[in-house]
Amino acid sequence: MFLTNRFYAIAVATIILLASGNYFPPLYAVGRMLMWLLFIATAADIVLLYYRRHISAYRQIADRLSNGDDNQIRLRVESNCPFGLRLNIIDEIPFVFQRRDISFRLRLAAREAKTVVYSLRPTRRGVYGFGHIRVFASSPLCLVERRFTCGKPTDTKVYPSYLMLHKYEVLAINNRLTEMGIKRIRRAGNNTEFEHIKEYVEGDSYRSLNWKASARRHQLMVNVYEDERSQQIVSVIDKGRSMQQSFNGMTLLDYAINASLMLAYVAIRKADKAGLICFSDHTDTFIAPSRRHGQMERVLDALYSQETRFGESDFSDMLSVVSQRLSKRSLLVVYTNLTSLQAMERQLPYLLQLNMRYRLLLVFFVDNEKTDFLRRKPKTTEQYYQHVITEKMVNEQRLIVSKLRQRGIISLLTTPERLSINVLNKYLELKEQQAI
Repeated sequence: MFLTNRFYAIAVATIILLASGNYFPPLYAVGRMLMWLLFIATAADIVLLYYRRHISAYRQIADRLSNGDDNQIRLRVESNCPFGLRLNIIDEIPFVFQRRDISFRLRLAAREAKTVVYSLRPTRRGVYGFGHIRVFASSPLCLVERRFTCGKPTDTKVYPSYLMLHKYEVLAINNRLTEMGIKRIRRAGNNTEFEHIKEYVEGDSYRSLNWKASARRHQLMVNVYEDERSQQIVSVIDKGRSMQQSFNGMTLLDYAINASLMLAYVAIRKADKAGLICFSDHTDTFIAPSRRHGQMERVLDALYSQETRFGESDFSDMLSVVSQRLSKRSLLVVYTNLTSLQAMERQLPYLLQLNMRYRLLLVFFVDNEKTDFLRRKPKTTEQYYQHVITEKMVNEQRLIVSKLRQRGIISLLTTPERLSINVLNKYLELKEQQAI
């Protein structure tokens, strides 16, 4: 039981009246009367709140949350009380969020129920523990507050960003993928096969119009063609110490994991085979390329448990595993973080060997903080020195891209926020160009 601010305000006013009675006796009588009224009203309030359990509440949450996305949490509160209540609802969220604003005030009429919706954005994969739902209720008298402990503590797993997959699917159905940043690639060549006929929607090529089917249906119909199928798309994720760098609370490894999941999903929808390799000082995860039912679940479960290591990544071990287990030509999308020419030179022999046998796409990251720092004009001598050094580091990354392209290795330098979209666009571009 908790006494409210209203109770304390009335109690203070009563004390002032009783104390003033020493100087003006009528006030003492008024104070005594107010004191008895406060006592009776408080007792009545306690009886109203405690004679029976009026409140029930429960949390509606998905079995798994999506890393890096806003996940909706719903709190359902129901009252079977014959009078209205004022509520203060506090949800015990995992401490890792470090949020103190998950508190909601609302009013419920007699026997009413309401739903409170809020969102959480996890930035790390793993198991998150939710506690109880604390509901503090007060009657219309608002002198006493009763705490109700509702719901049960639950553990929820945070998986790589699967919400992005649903967003992609919805936009693909509505032919609005450009809103997501996915470019419409012009088809280079005619190495396609007829698949089916569908209704014309905005954005379809007029060259694909099927005039006979349009005449029969009295509406525009277009032919749909499919590209060469069963190409192997394998995401290769570096888990070394260079991938521990973080942006907006998420590590580069988490951005790479989200991009790999998105690429696998799109590849399977394109009838390609998606696979996964994760390595650090040794290669510990290998999922053979496939487009069979359940492949996405296998990829998702494997990505869930990946963590960065403090050692340097062993590209030679990764090369050995890939050469032994991938016999067919594939597109290898390697996610790593090359920050200097020396780091690139150490790994270049292994990258060249991979590129000789497979189609290699090397993806590494632009440091947003360095880019933002270069936009600011230096004012002091120290800032000028820092500006020159930072500009040298940024130019060195561009030089890495140039040297890799000279060796025939396709490279993609991108910001972490644009990683999934840029990788997906590059994959679609290579596929349309028949370059895989």
